[in-house]
Amino acid sequence: MRHHPSDQTFILLAPAMLAGLLLAGGLTPGQDGPVADTDTASYIVQGASTEVVVQAIERIGGTLTHELGIIRAAAARLDVAQLEALGGLDGISRIHADTAVTTAGAGGGKRPIRTEETAYPTQVGANLLHDQGITGAGVTVAVLDTGWDNMGATSYDTEAQFRVLSSYDAIEDSIVGLPVMGPIYYPNGYGENDGSGHASHVTSIILSKWNTDLDQPQDGLYNGIAPNARLVVVKAFDASGNGAYADVIRGLDWLVNNKDTYDIRVLNLSFSAEPRSHYWDDPLNQAVMAAWQAGIVVVVSAGNRGPDPMTVGVPGNLPYVITVGAMSDNYTHGKRRDDEDDVLASFSSAGPTYEGFVKPEIVAPGGHVLGLMPETLQLAQEHPEFYDPRDYFTMSGTSQAAAVVSGVAALMLEADPSLTPDEIKCRLMDSARPAVNDEGLLAYSVFQQGAGLVNAHDAVYSTATACANRGLDVAKDLTGVEHYSGRANQAEDGTYYLMGLSGDGFLWSDGFLWSDGFLWSDGFLWSDGFLWSDGFLWSDGFLWSDGFLWSDGFLWSDGLTEAMSINAWVPQE
Repeated sequence: MRHHPSDQTFILLAPAMLAGLLLAGGLTPGQDGPVADTDTASYIVQGASTEVVVQAIERIGGTLTHELGIIRAAAARLDVAQLEALGGLDGISRIHADTAVTTAGAGGGKRPIRTEETAYPTQVGANLLHDQGITGAGVTVAVLDTGWDNMGATSYDTEAQFRVLSSYDAIEDSIVGLPVMGPIYYPNGYGENDGSGHASHVTSIILSKWNTDLDQPQDGLYNGIAPNARLVVVKAFDASGNGAYADVIRGLDWLVNNKDTYDIRVLNLSFSAEPRSHYWDDPLNQAVMAAWQAGIVVVVSAGNRGPDPMTVGVPGNLPYVITVGAMSDNYTHGKRRDDEDDVLASFSSAGPTYEGFVKPEIVAPGGHVLGLMPETLQLAQEHPEFYDPRDYFTMSGTSQAAAVVSGVAALMLEADPSLTPDEIKCRLMDSARPAVNDEGLLAYSVFQQGAGLVNAHDAVYSTATACANRGLDVAKDLTGVEHYSGRANQAEDGTYYLMGLSGDGFLWSDGFLWSDGFLWSDGFLWSDGFLWSDGFLWSDGFLWSDGFLWSDGFLWSDGLTEAMSINAWVPQE
């Protein structure tokens, strides 16, 4: 478990709010009286790069004191006018007041202890649900990833109750020892096995209990989407993020077998591999389908191989699961901004799948996402420039976007425990907000953004039904009785479109017809064309992408040693 340093803290304020407080006669950190407009104070400024930050400080006439390349930042002395001007410049993401913390009884008493503000709970409306008391309490989320690290923010809920129900190591096929239940601090760790940091980061996005005001939590914002959810951990990847199919499948098997023991309702899978076969022939996909059939809401990352079409990996290519792509706020958090500032992350994998399904279903924040990761873990060591000394780490990827949606699913299940996986998927899609241009048309294709940006508040209050996975039967799929295809096809100019749907596919009000499944024909031949169950005829000689090199059947190894890995590292966006 890690704690905040006791000697110093940085208070994170949105630039516009910070300037407003100072102009209203607030206190400059370290002073005891009103602030004059010409007085200066020390601030740490973060942005797209240290160079961008330095140029911005020089542009507004601030006094540069330190270049802090390790966190893409610089320290400077700024007066009120300079502070306000700096907050409005492009490329500036955060401004921290450099504030000393005094011990209790030393002069003015103890200052409030604060953590960083993570933007994503607010971006997706989860903060509105937190204000209503919906925090994921009583819902168990499983994270199958690189392991577990005993950090206070993820190991304990807001009532200081230990919430890690079990930790299973699928590589070693063993249960990992956990601390005794209760608010106990183990300074040297206990049962920790996350050598990578990827799982720690993903888990903190889902359920970190830290609040921007730890002394008065009712006045702050939670760092995690579902801060009171319970946690089950499965380790299937090593410190480098590599794993094998057999280990991942063994982890999935353990989760399904222990679903009722720990009341597992949500499963986060932030990893991917390139498809090697039809979705139903892939043994890992078969295990994921079994989890969905067992009643677990499975949330999967689309992958980081975008922006080209047909880059969604396994298991995100499964038609049943909720596959999540990534968007970025374009470094506008804390400024005057609206939805027009949001952009699709260039690395976010896009559909359709080889079987013609639209993927991803939705997108979520996945650009420069702030989460928790101890500095000793491999990712923090490999990318120290993105590490904040208080265990915060900035990382981009669809892994992070999937974690946001897993947290939202936990909020939905607390509000209505009776919801099935298909109903969760339906309501997430129904409540999502697609990105549109000035003409009201889709700013990104349905194969890039699905139904749009997840909206936690509206998903919880959605009453939509029967709008996802129609025409699909997971039981028949698993037994080989039936397999399914989607509506996607490719035009002669190489673009992809949805057969049977008019216009640009913007038919959200029609119940997501593009998510329906169709029964594959027994006589299907790629070279001769395919007659769809509703009469659509594929053009003769049509070949998807690389020509379906595995169409004759990929030969899986007896030991299922095929490689699987967490999503590849991508630049911050």
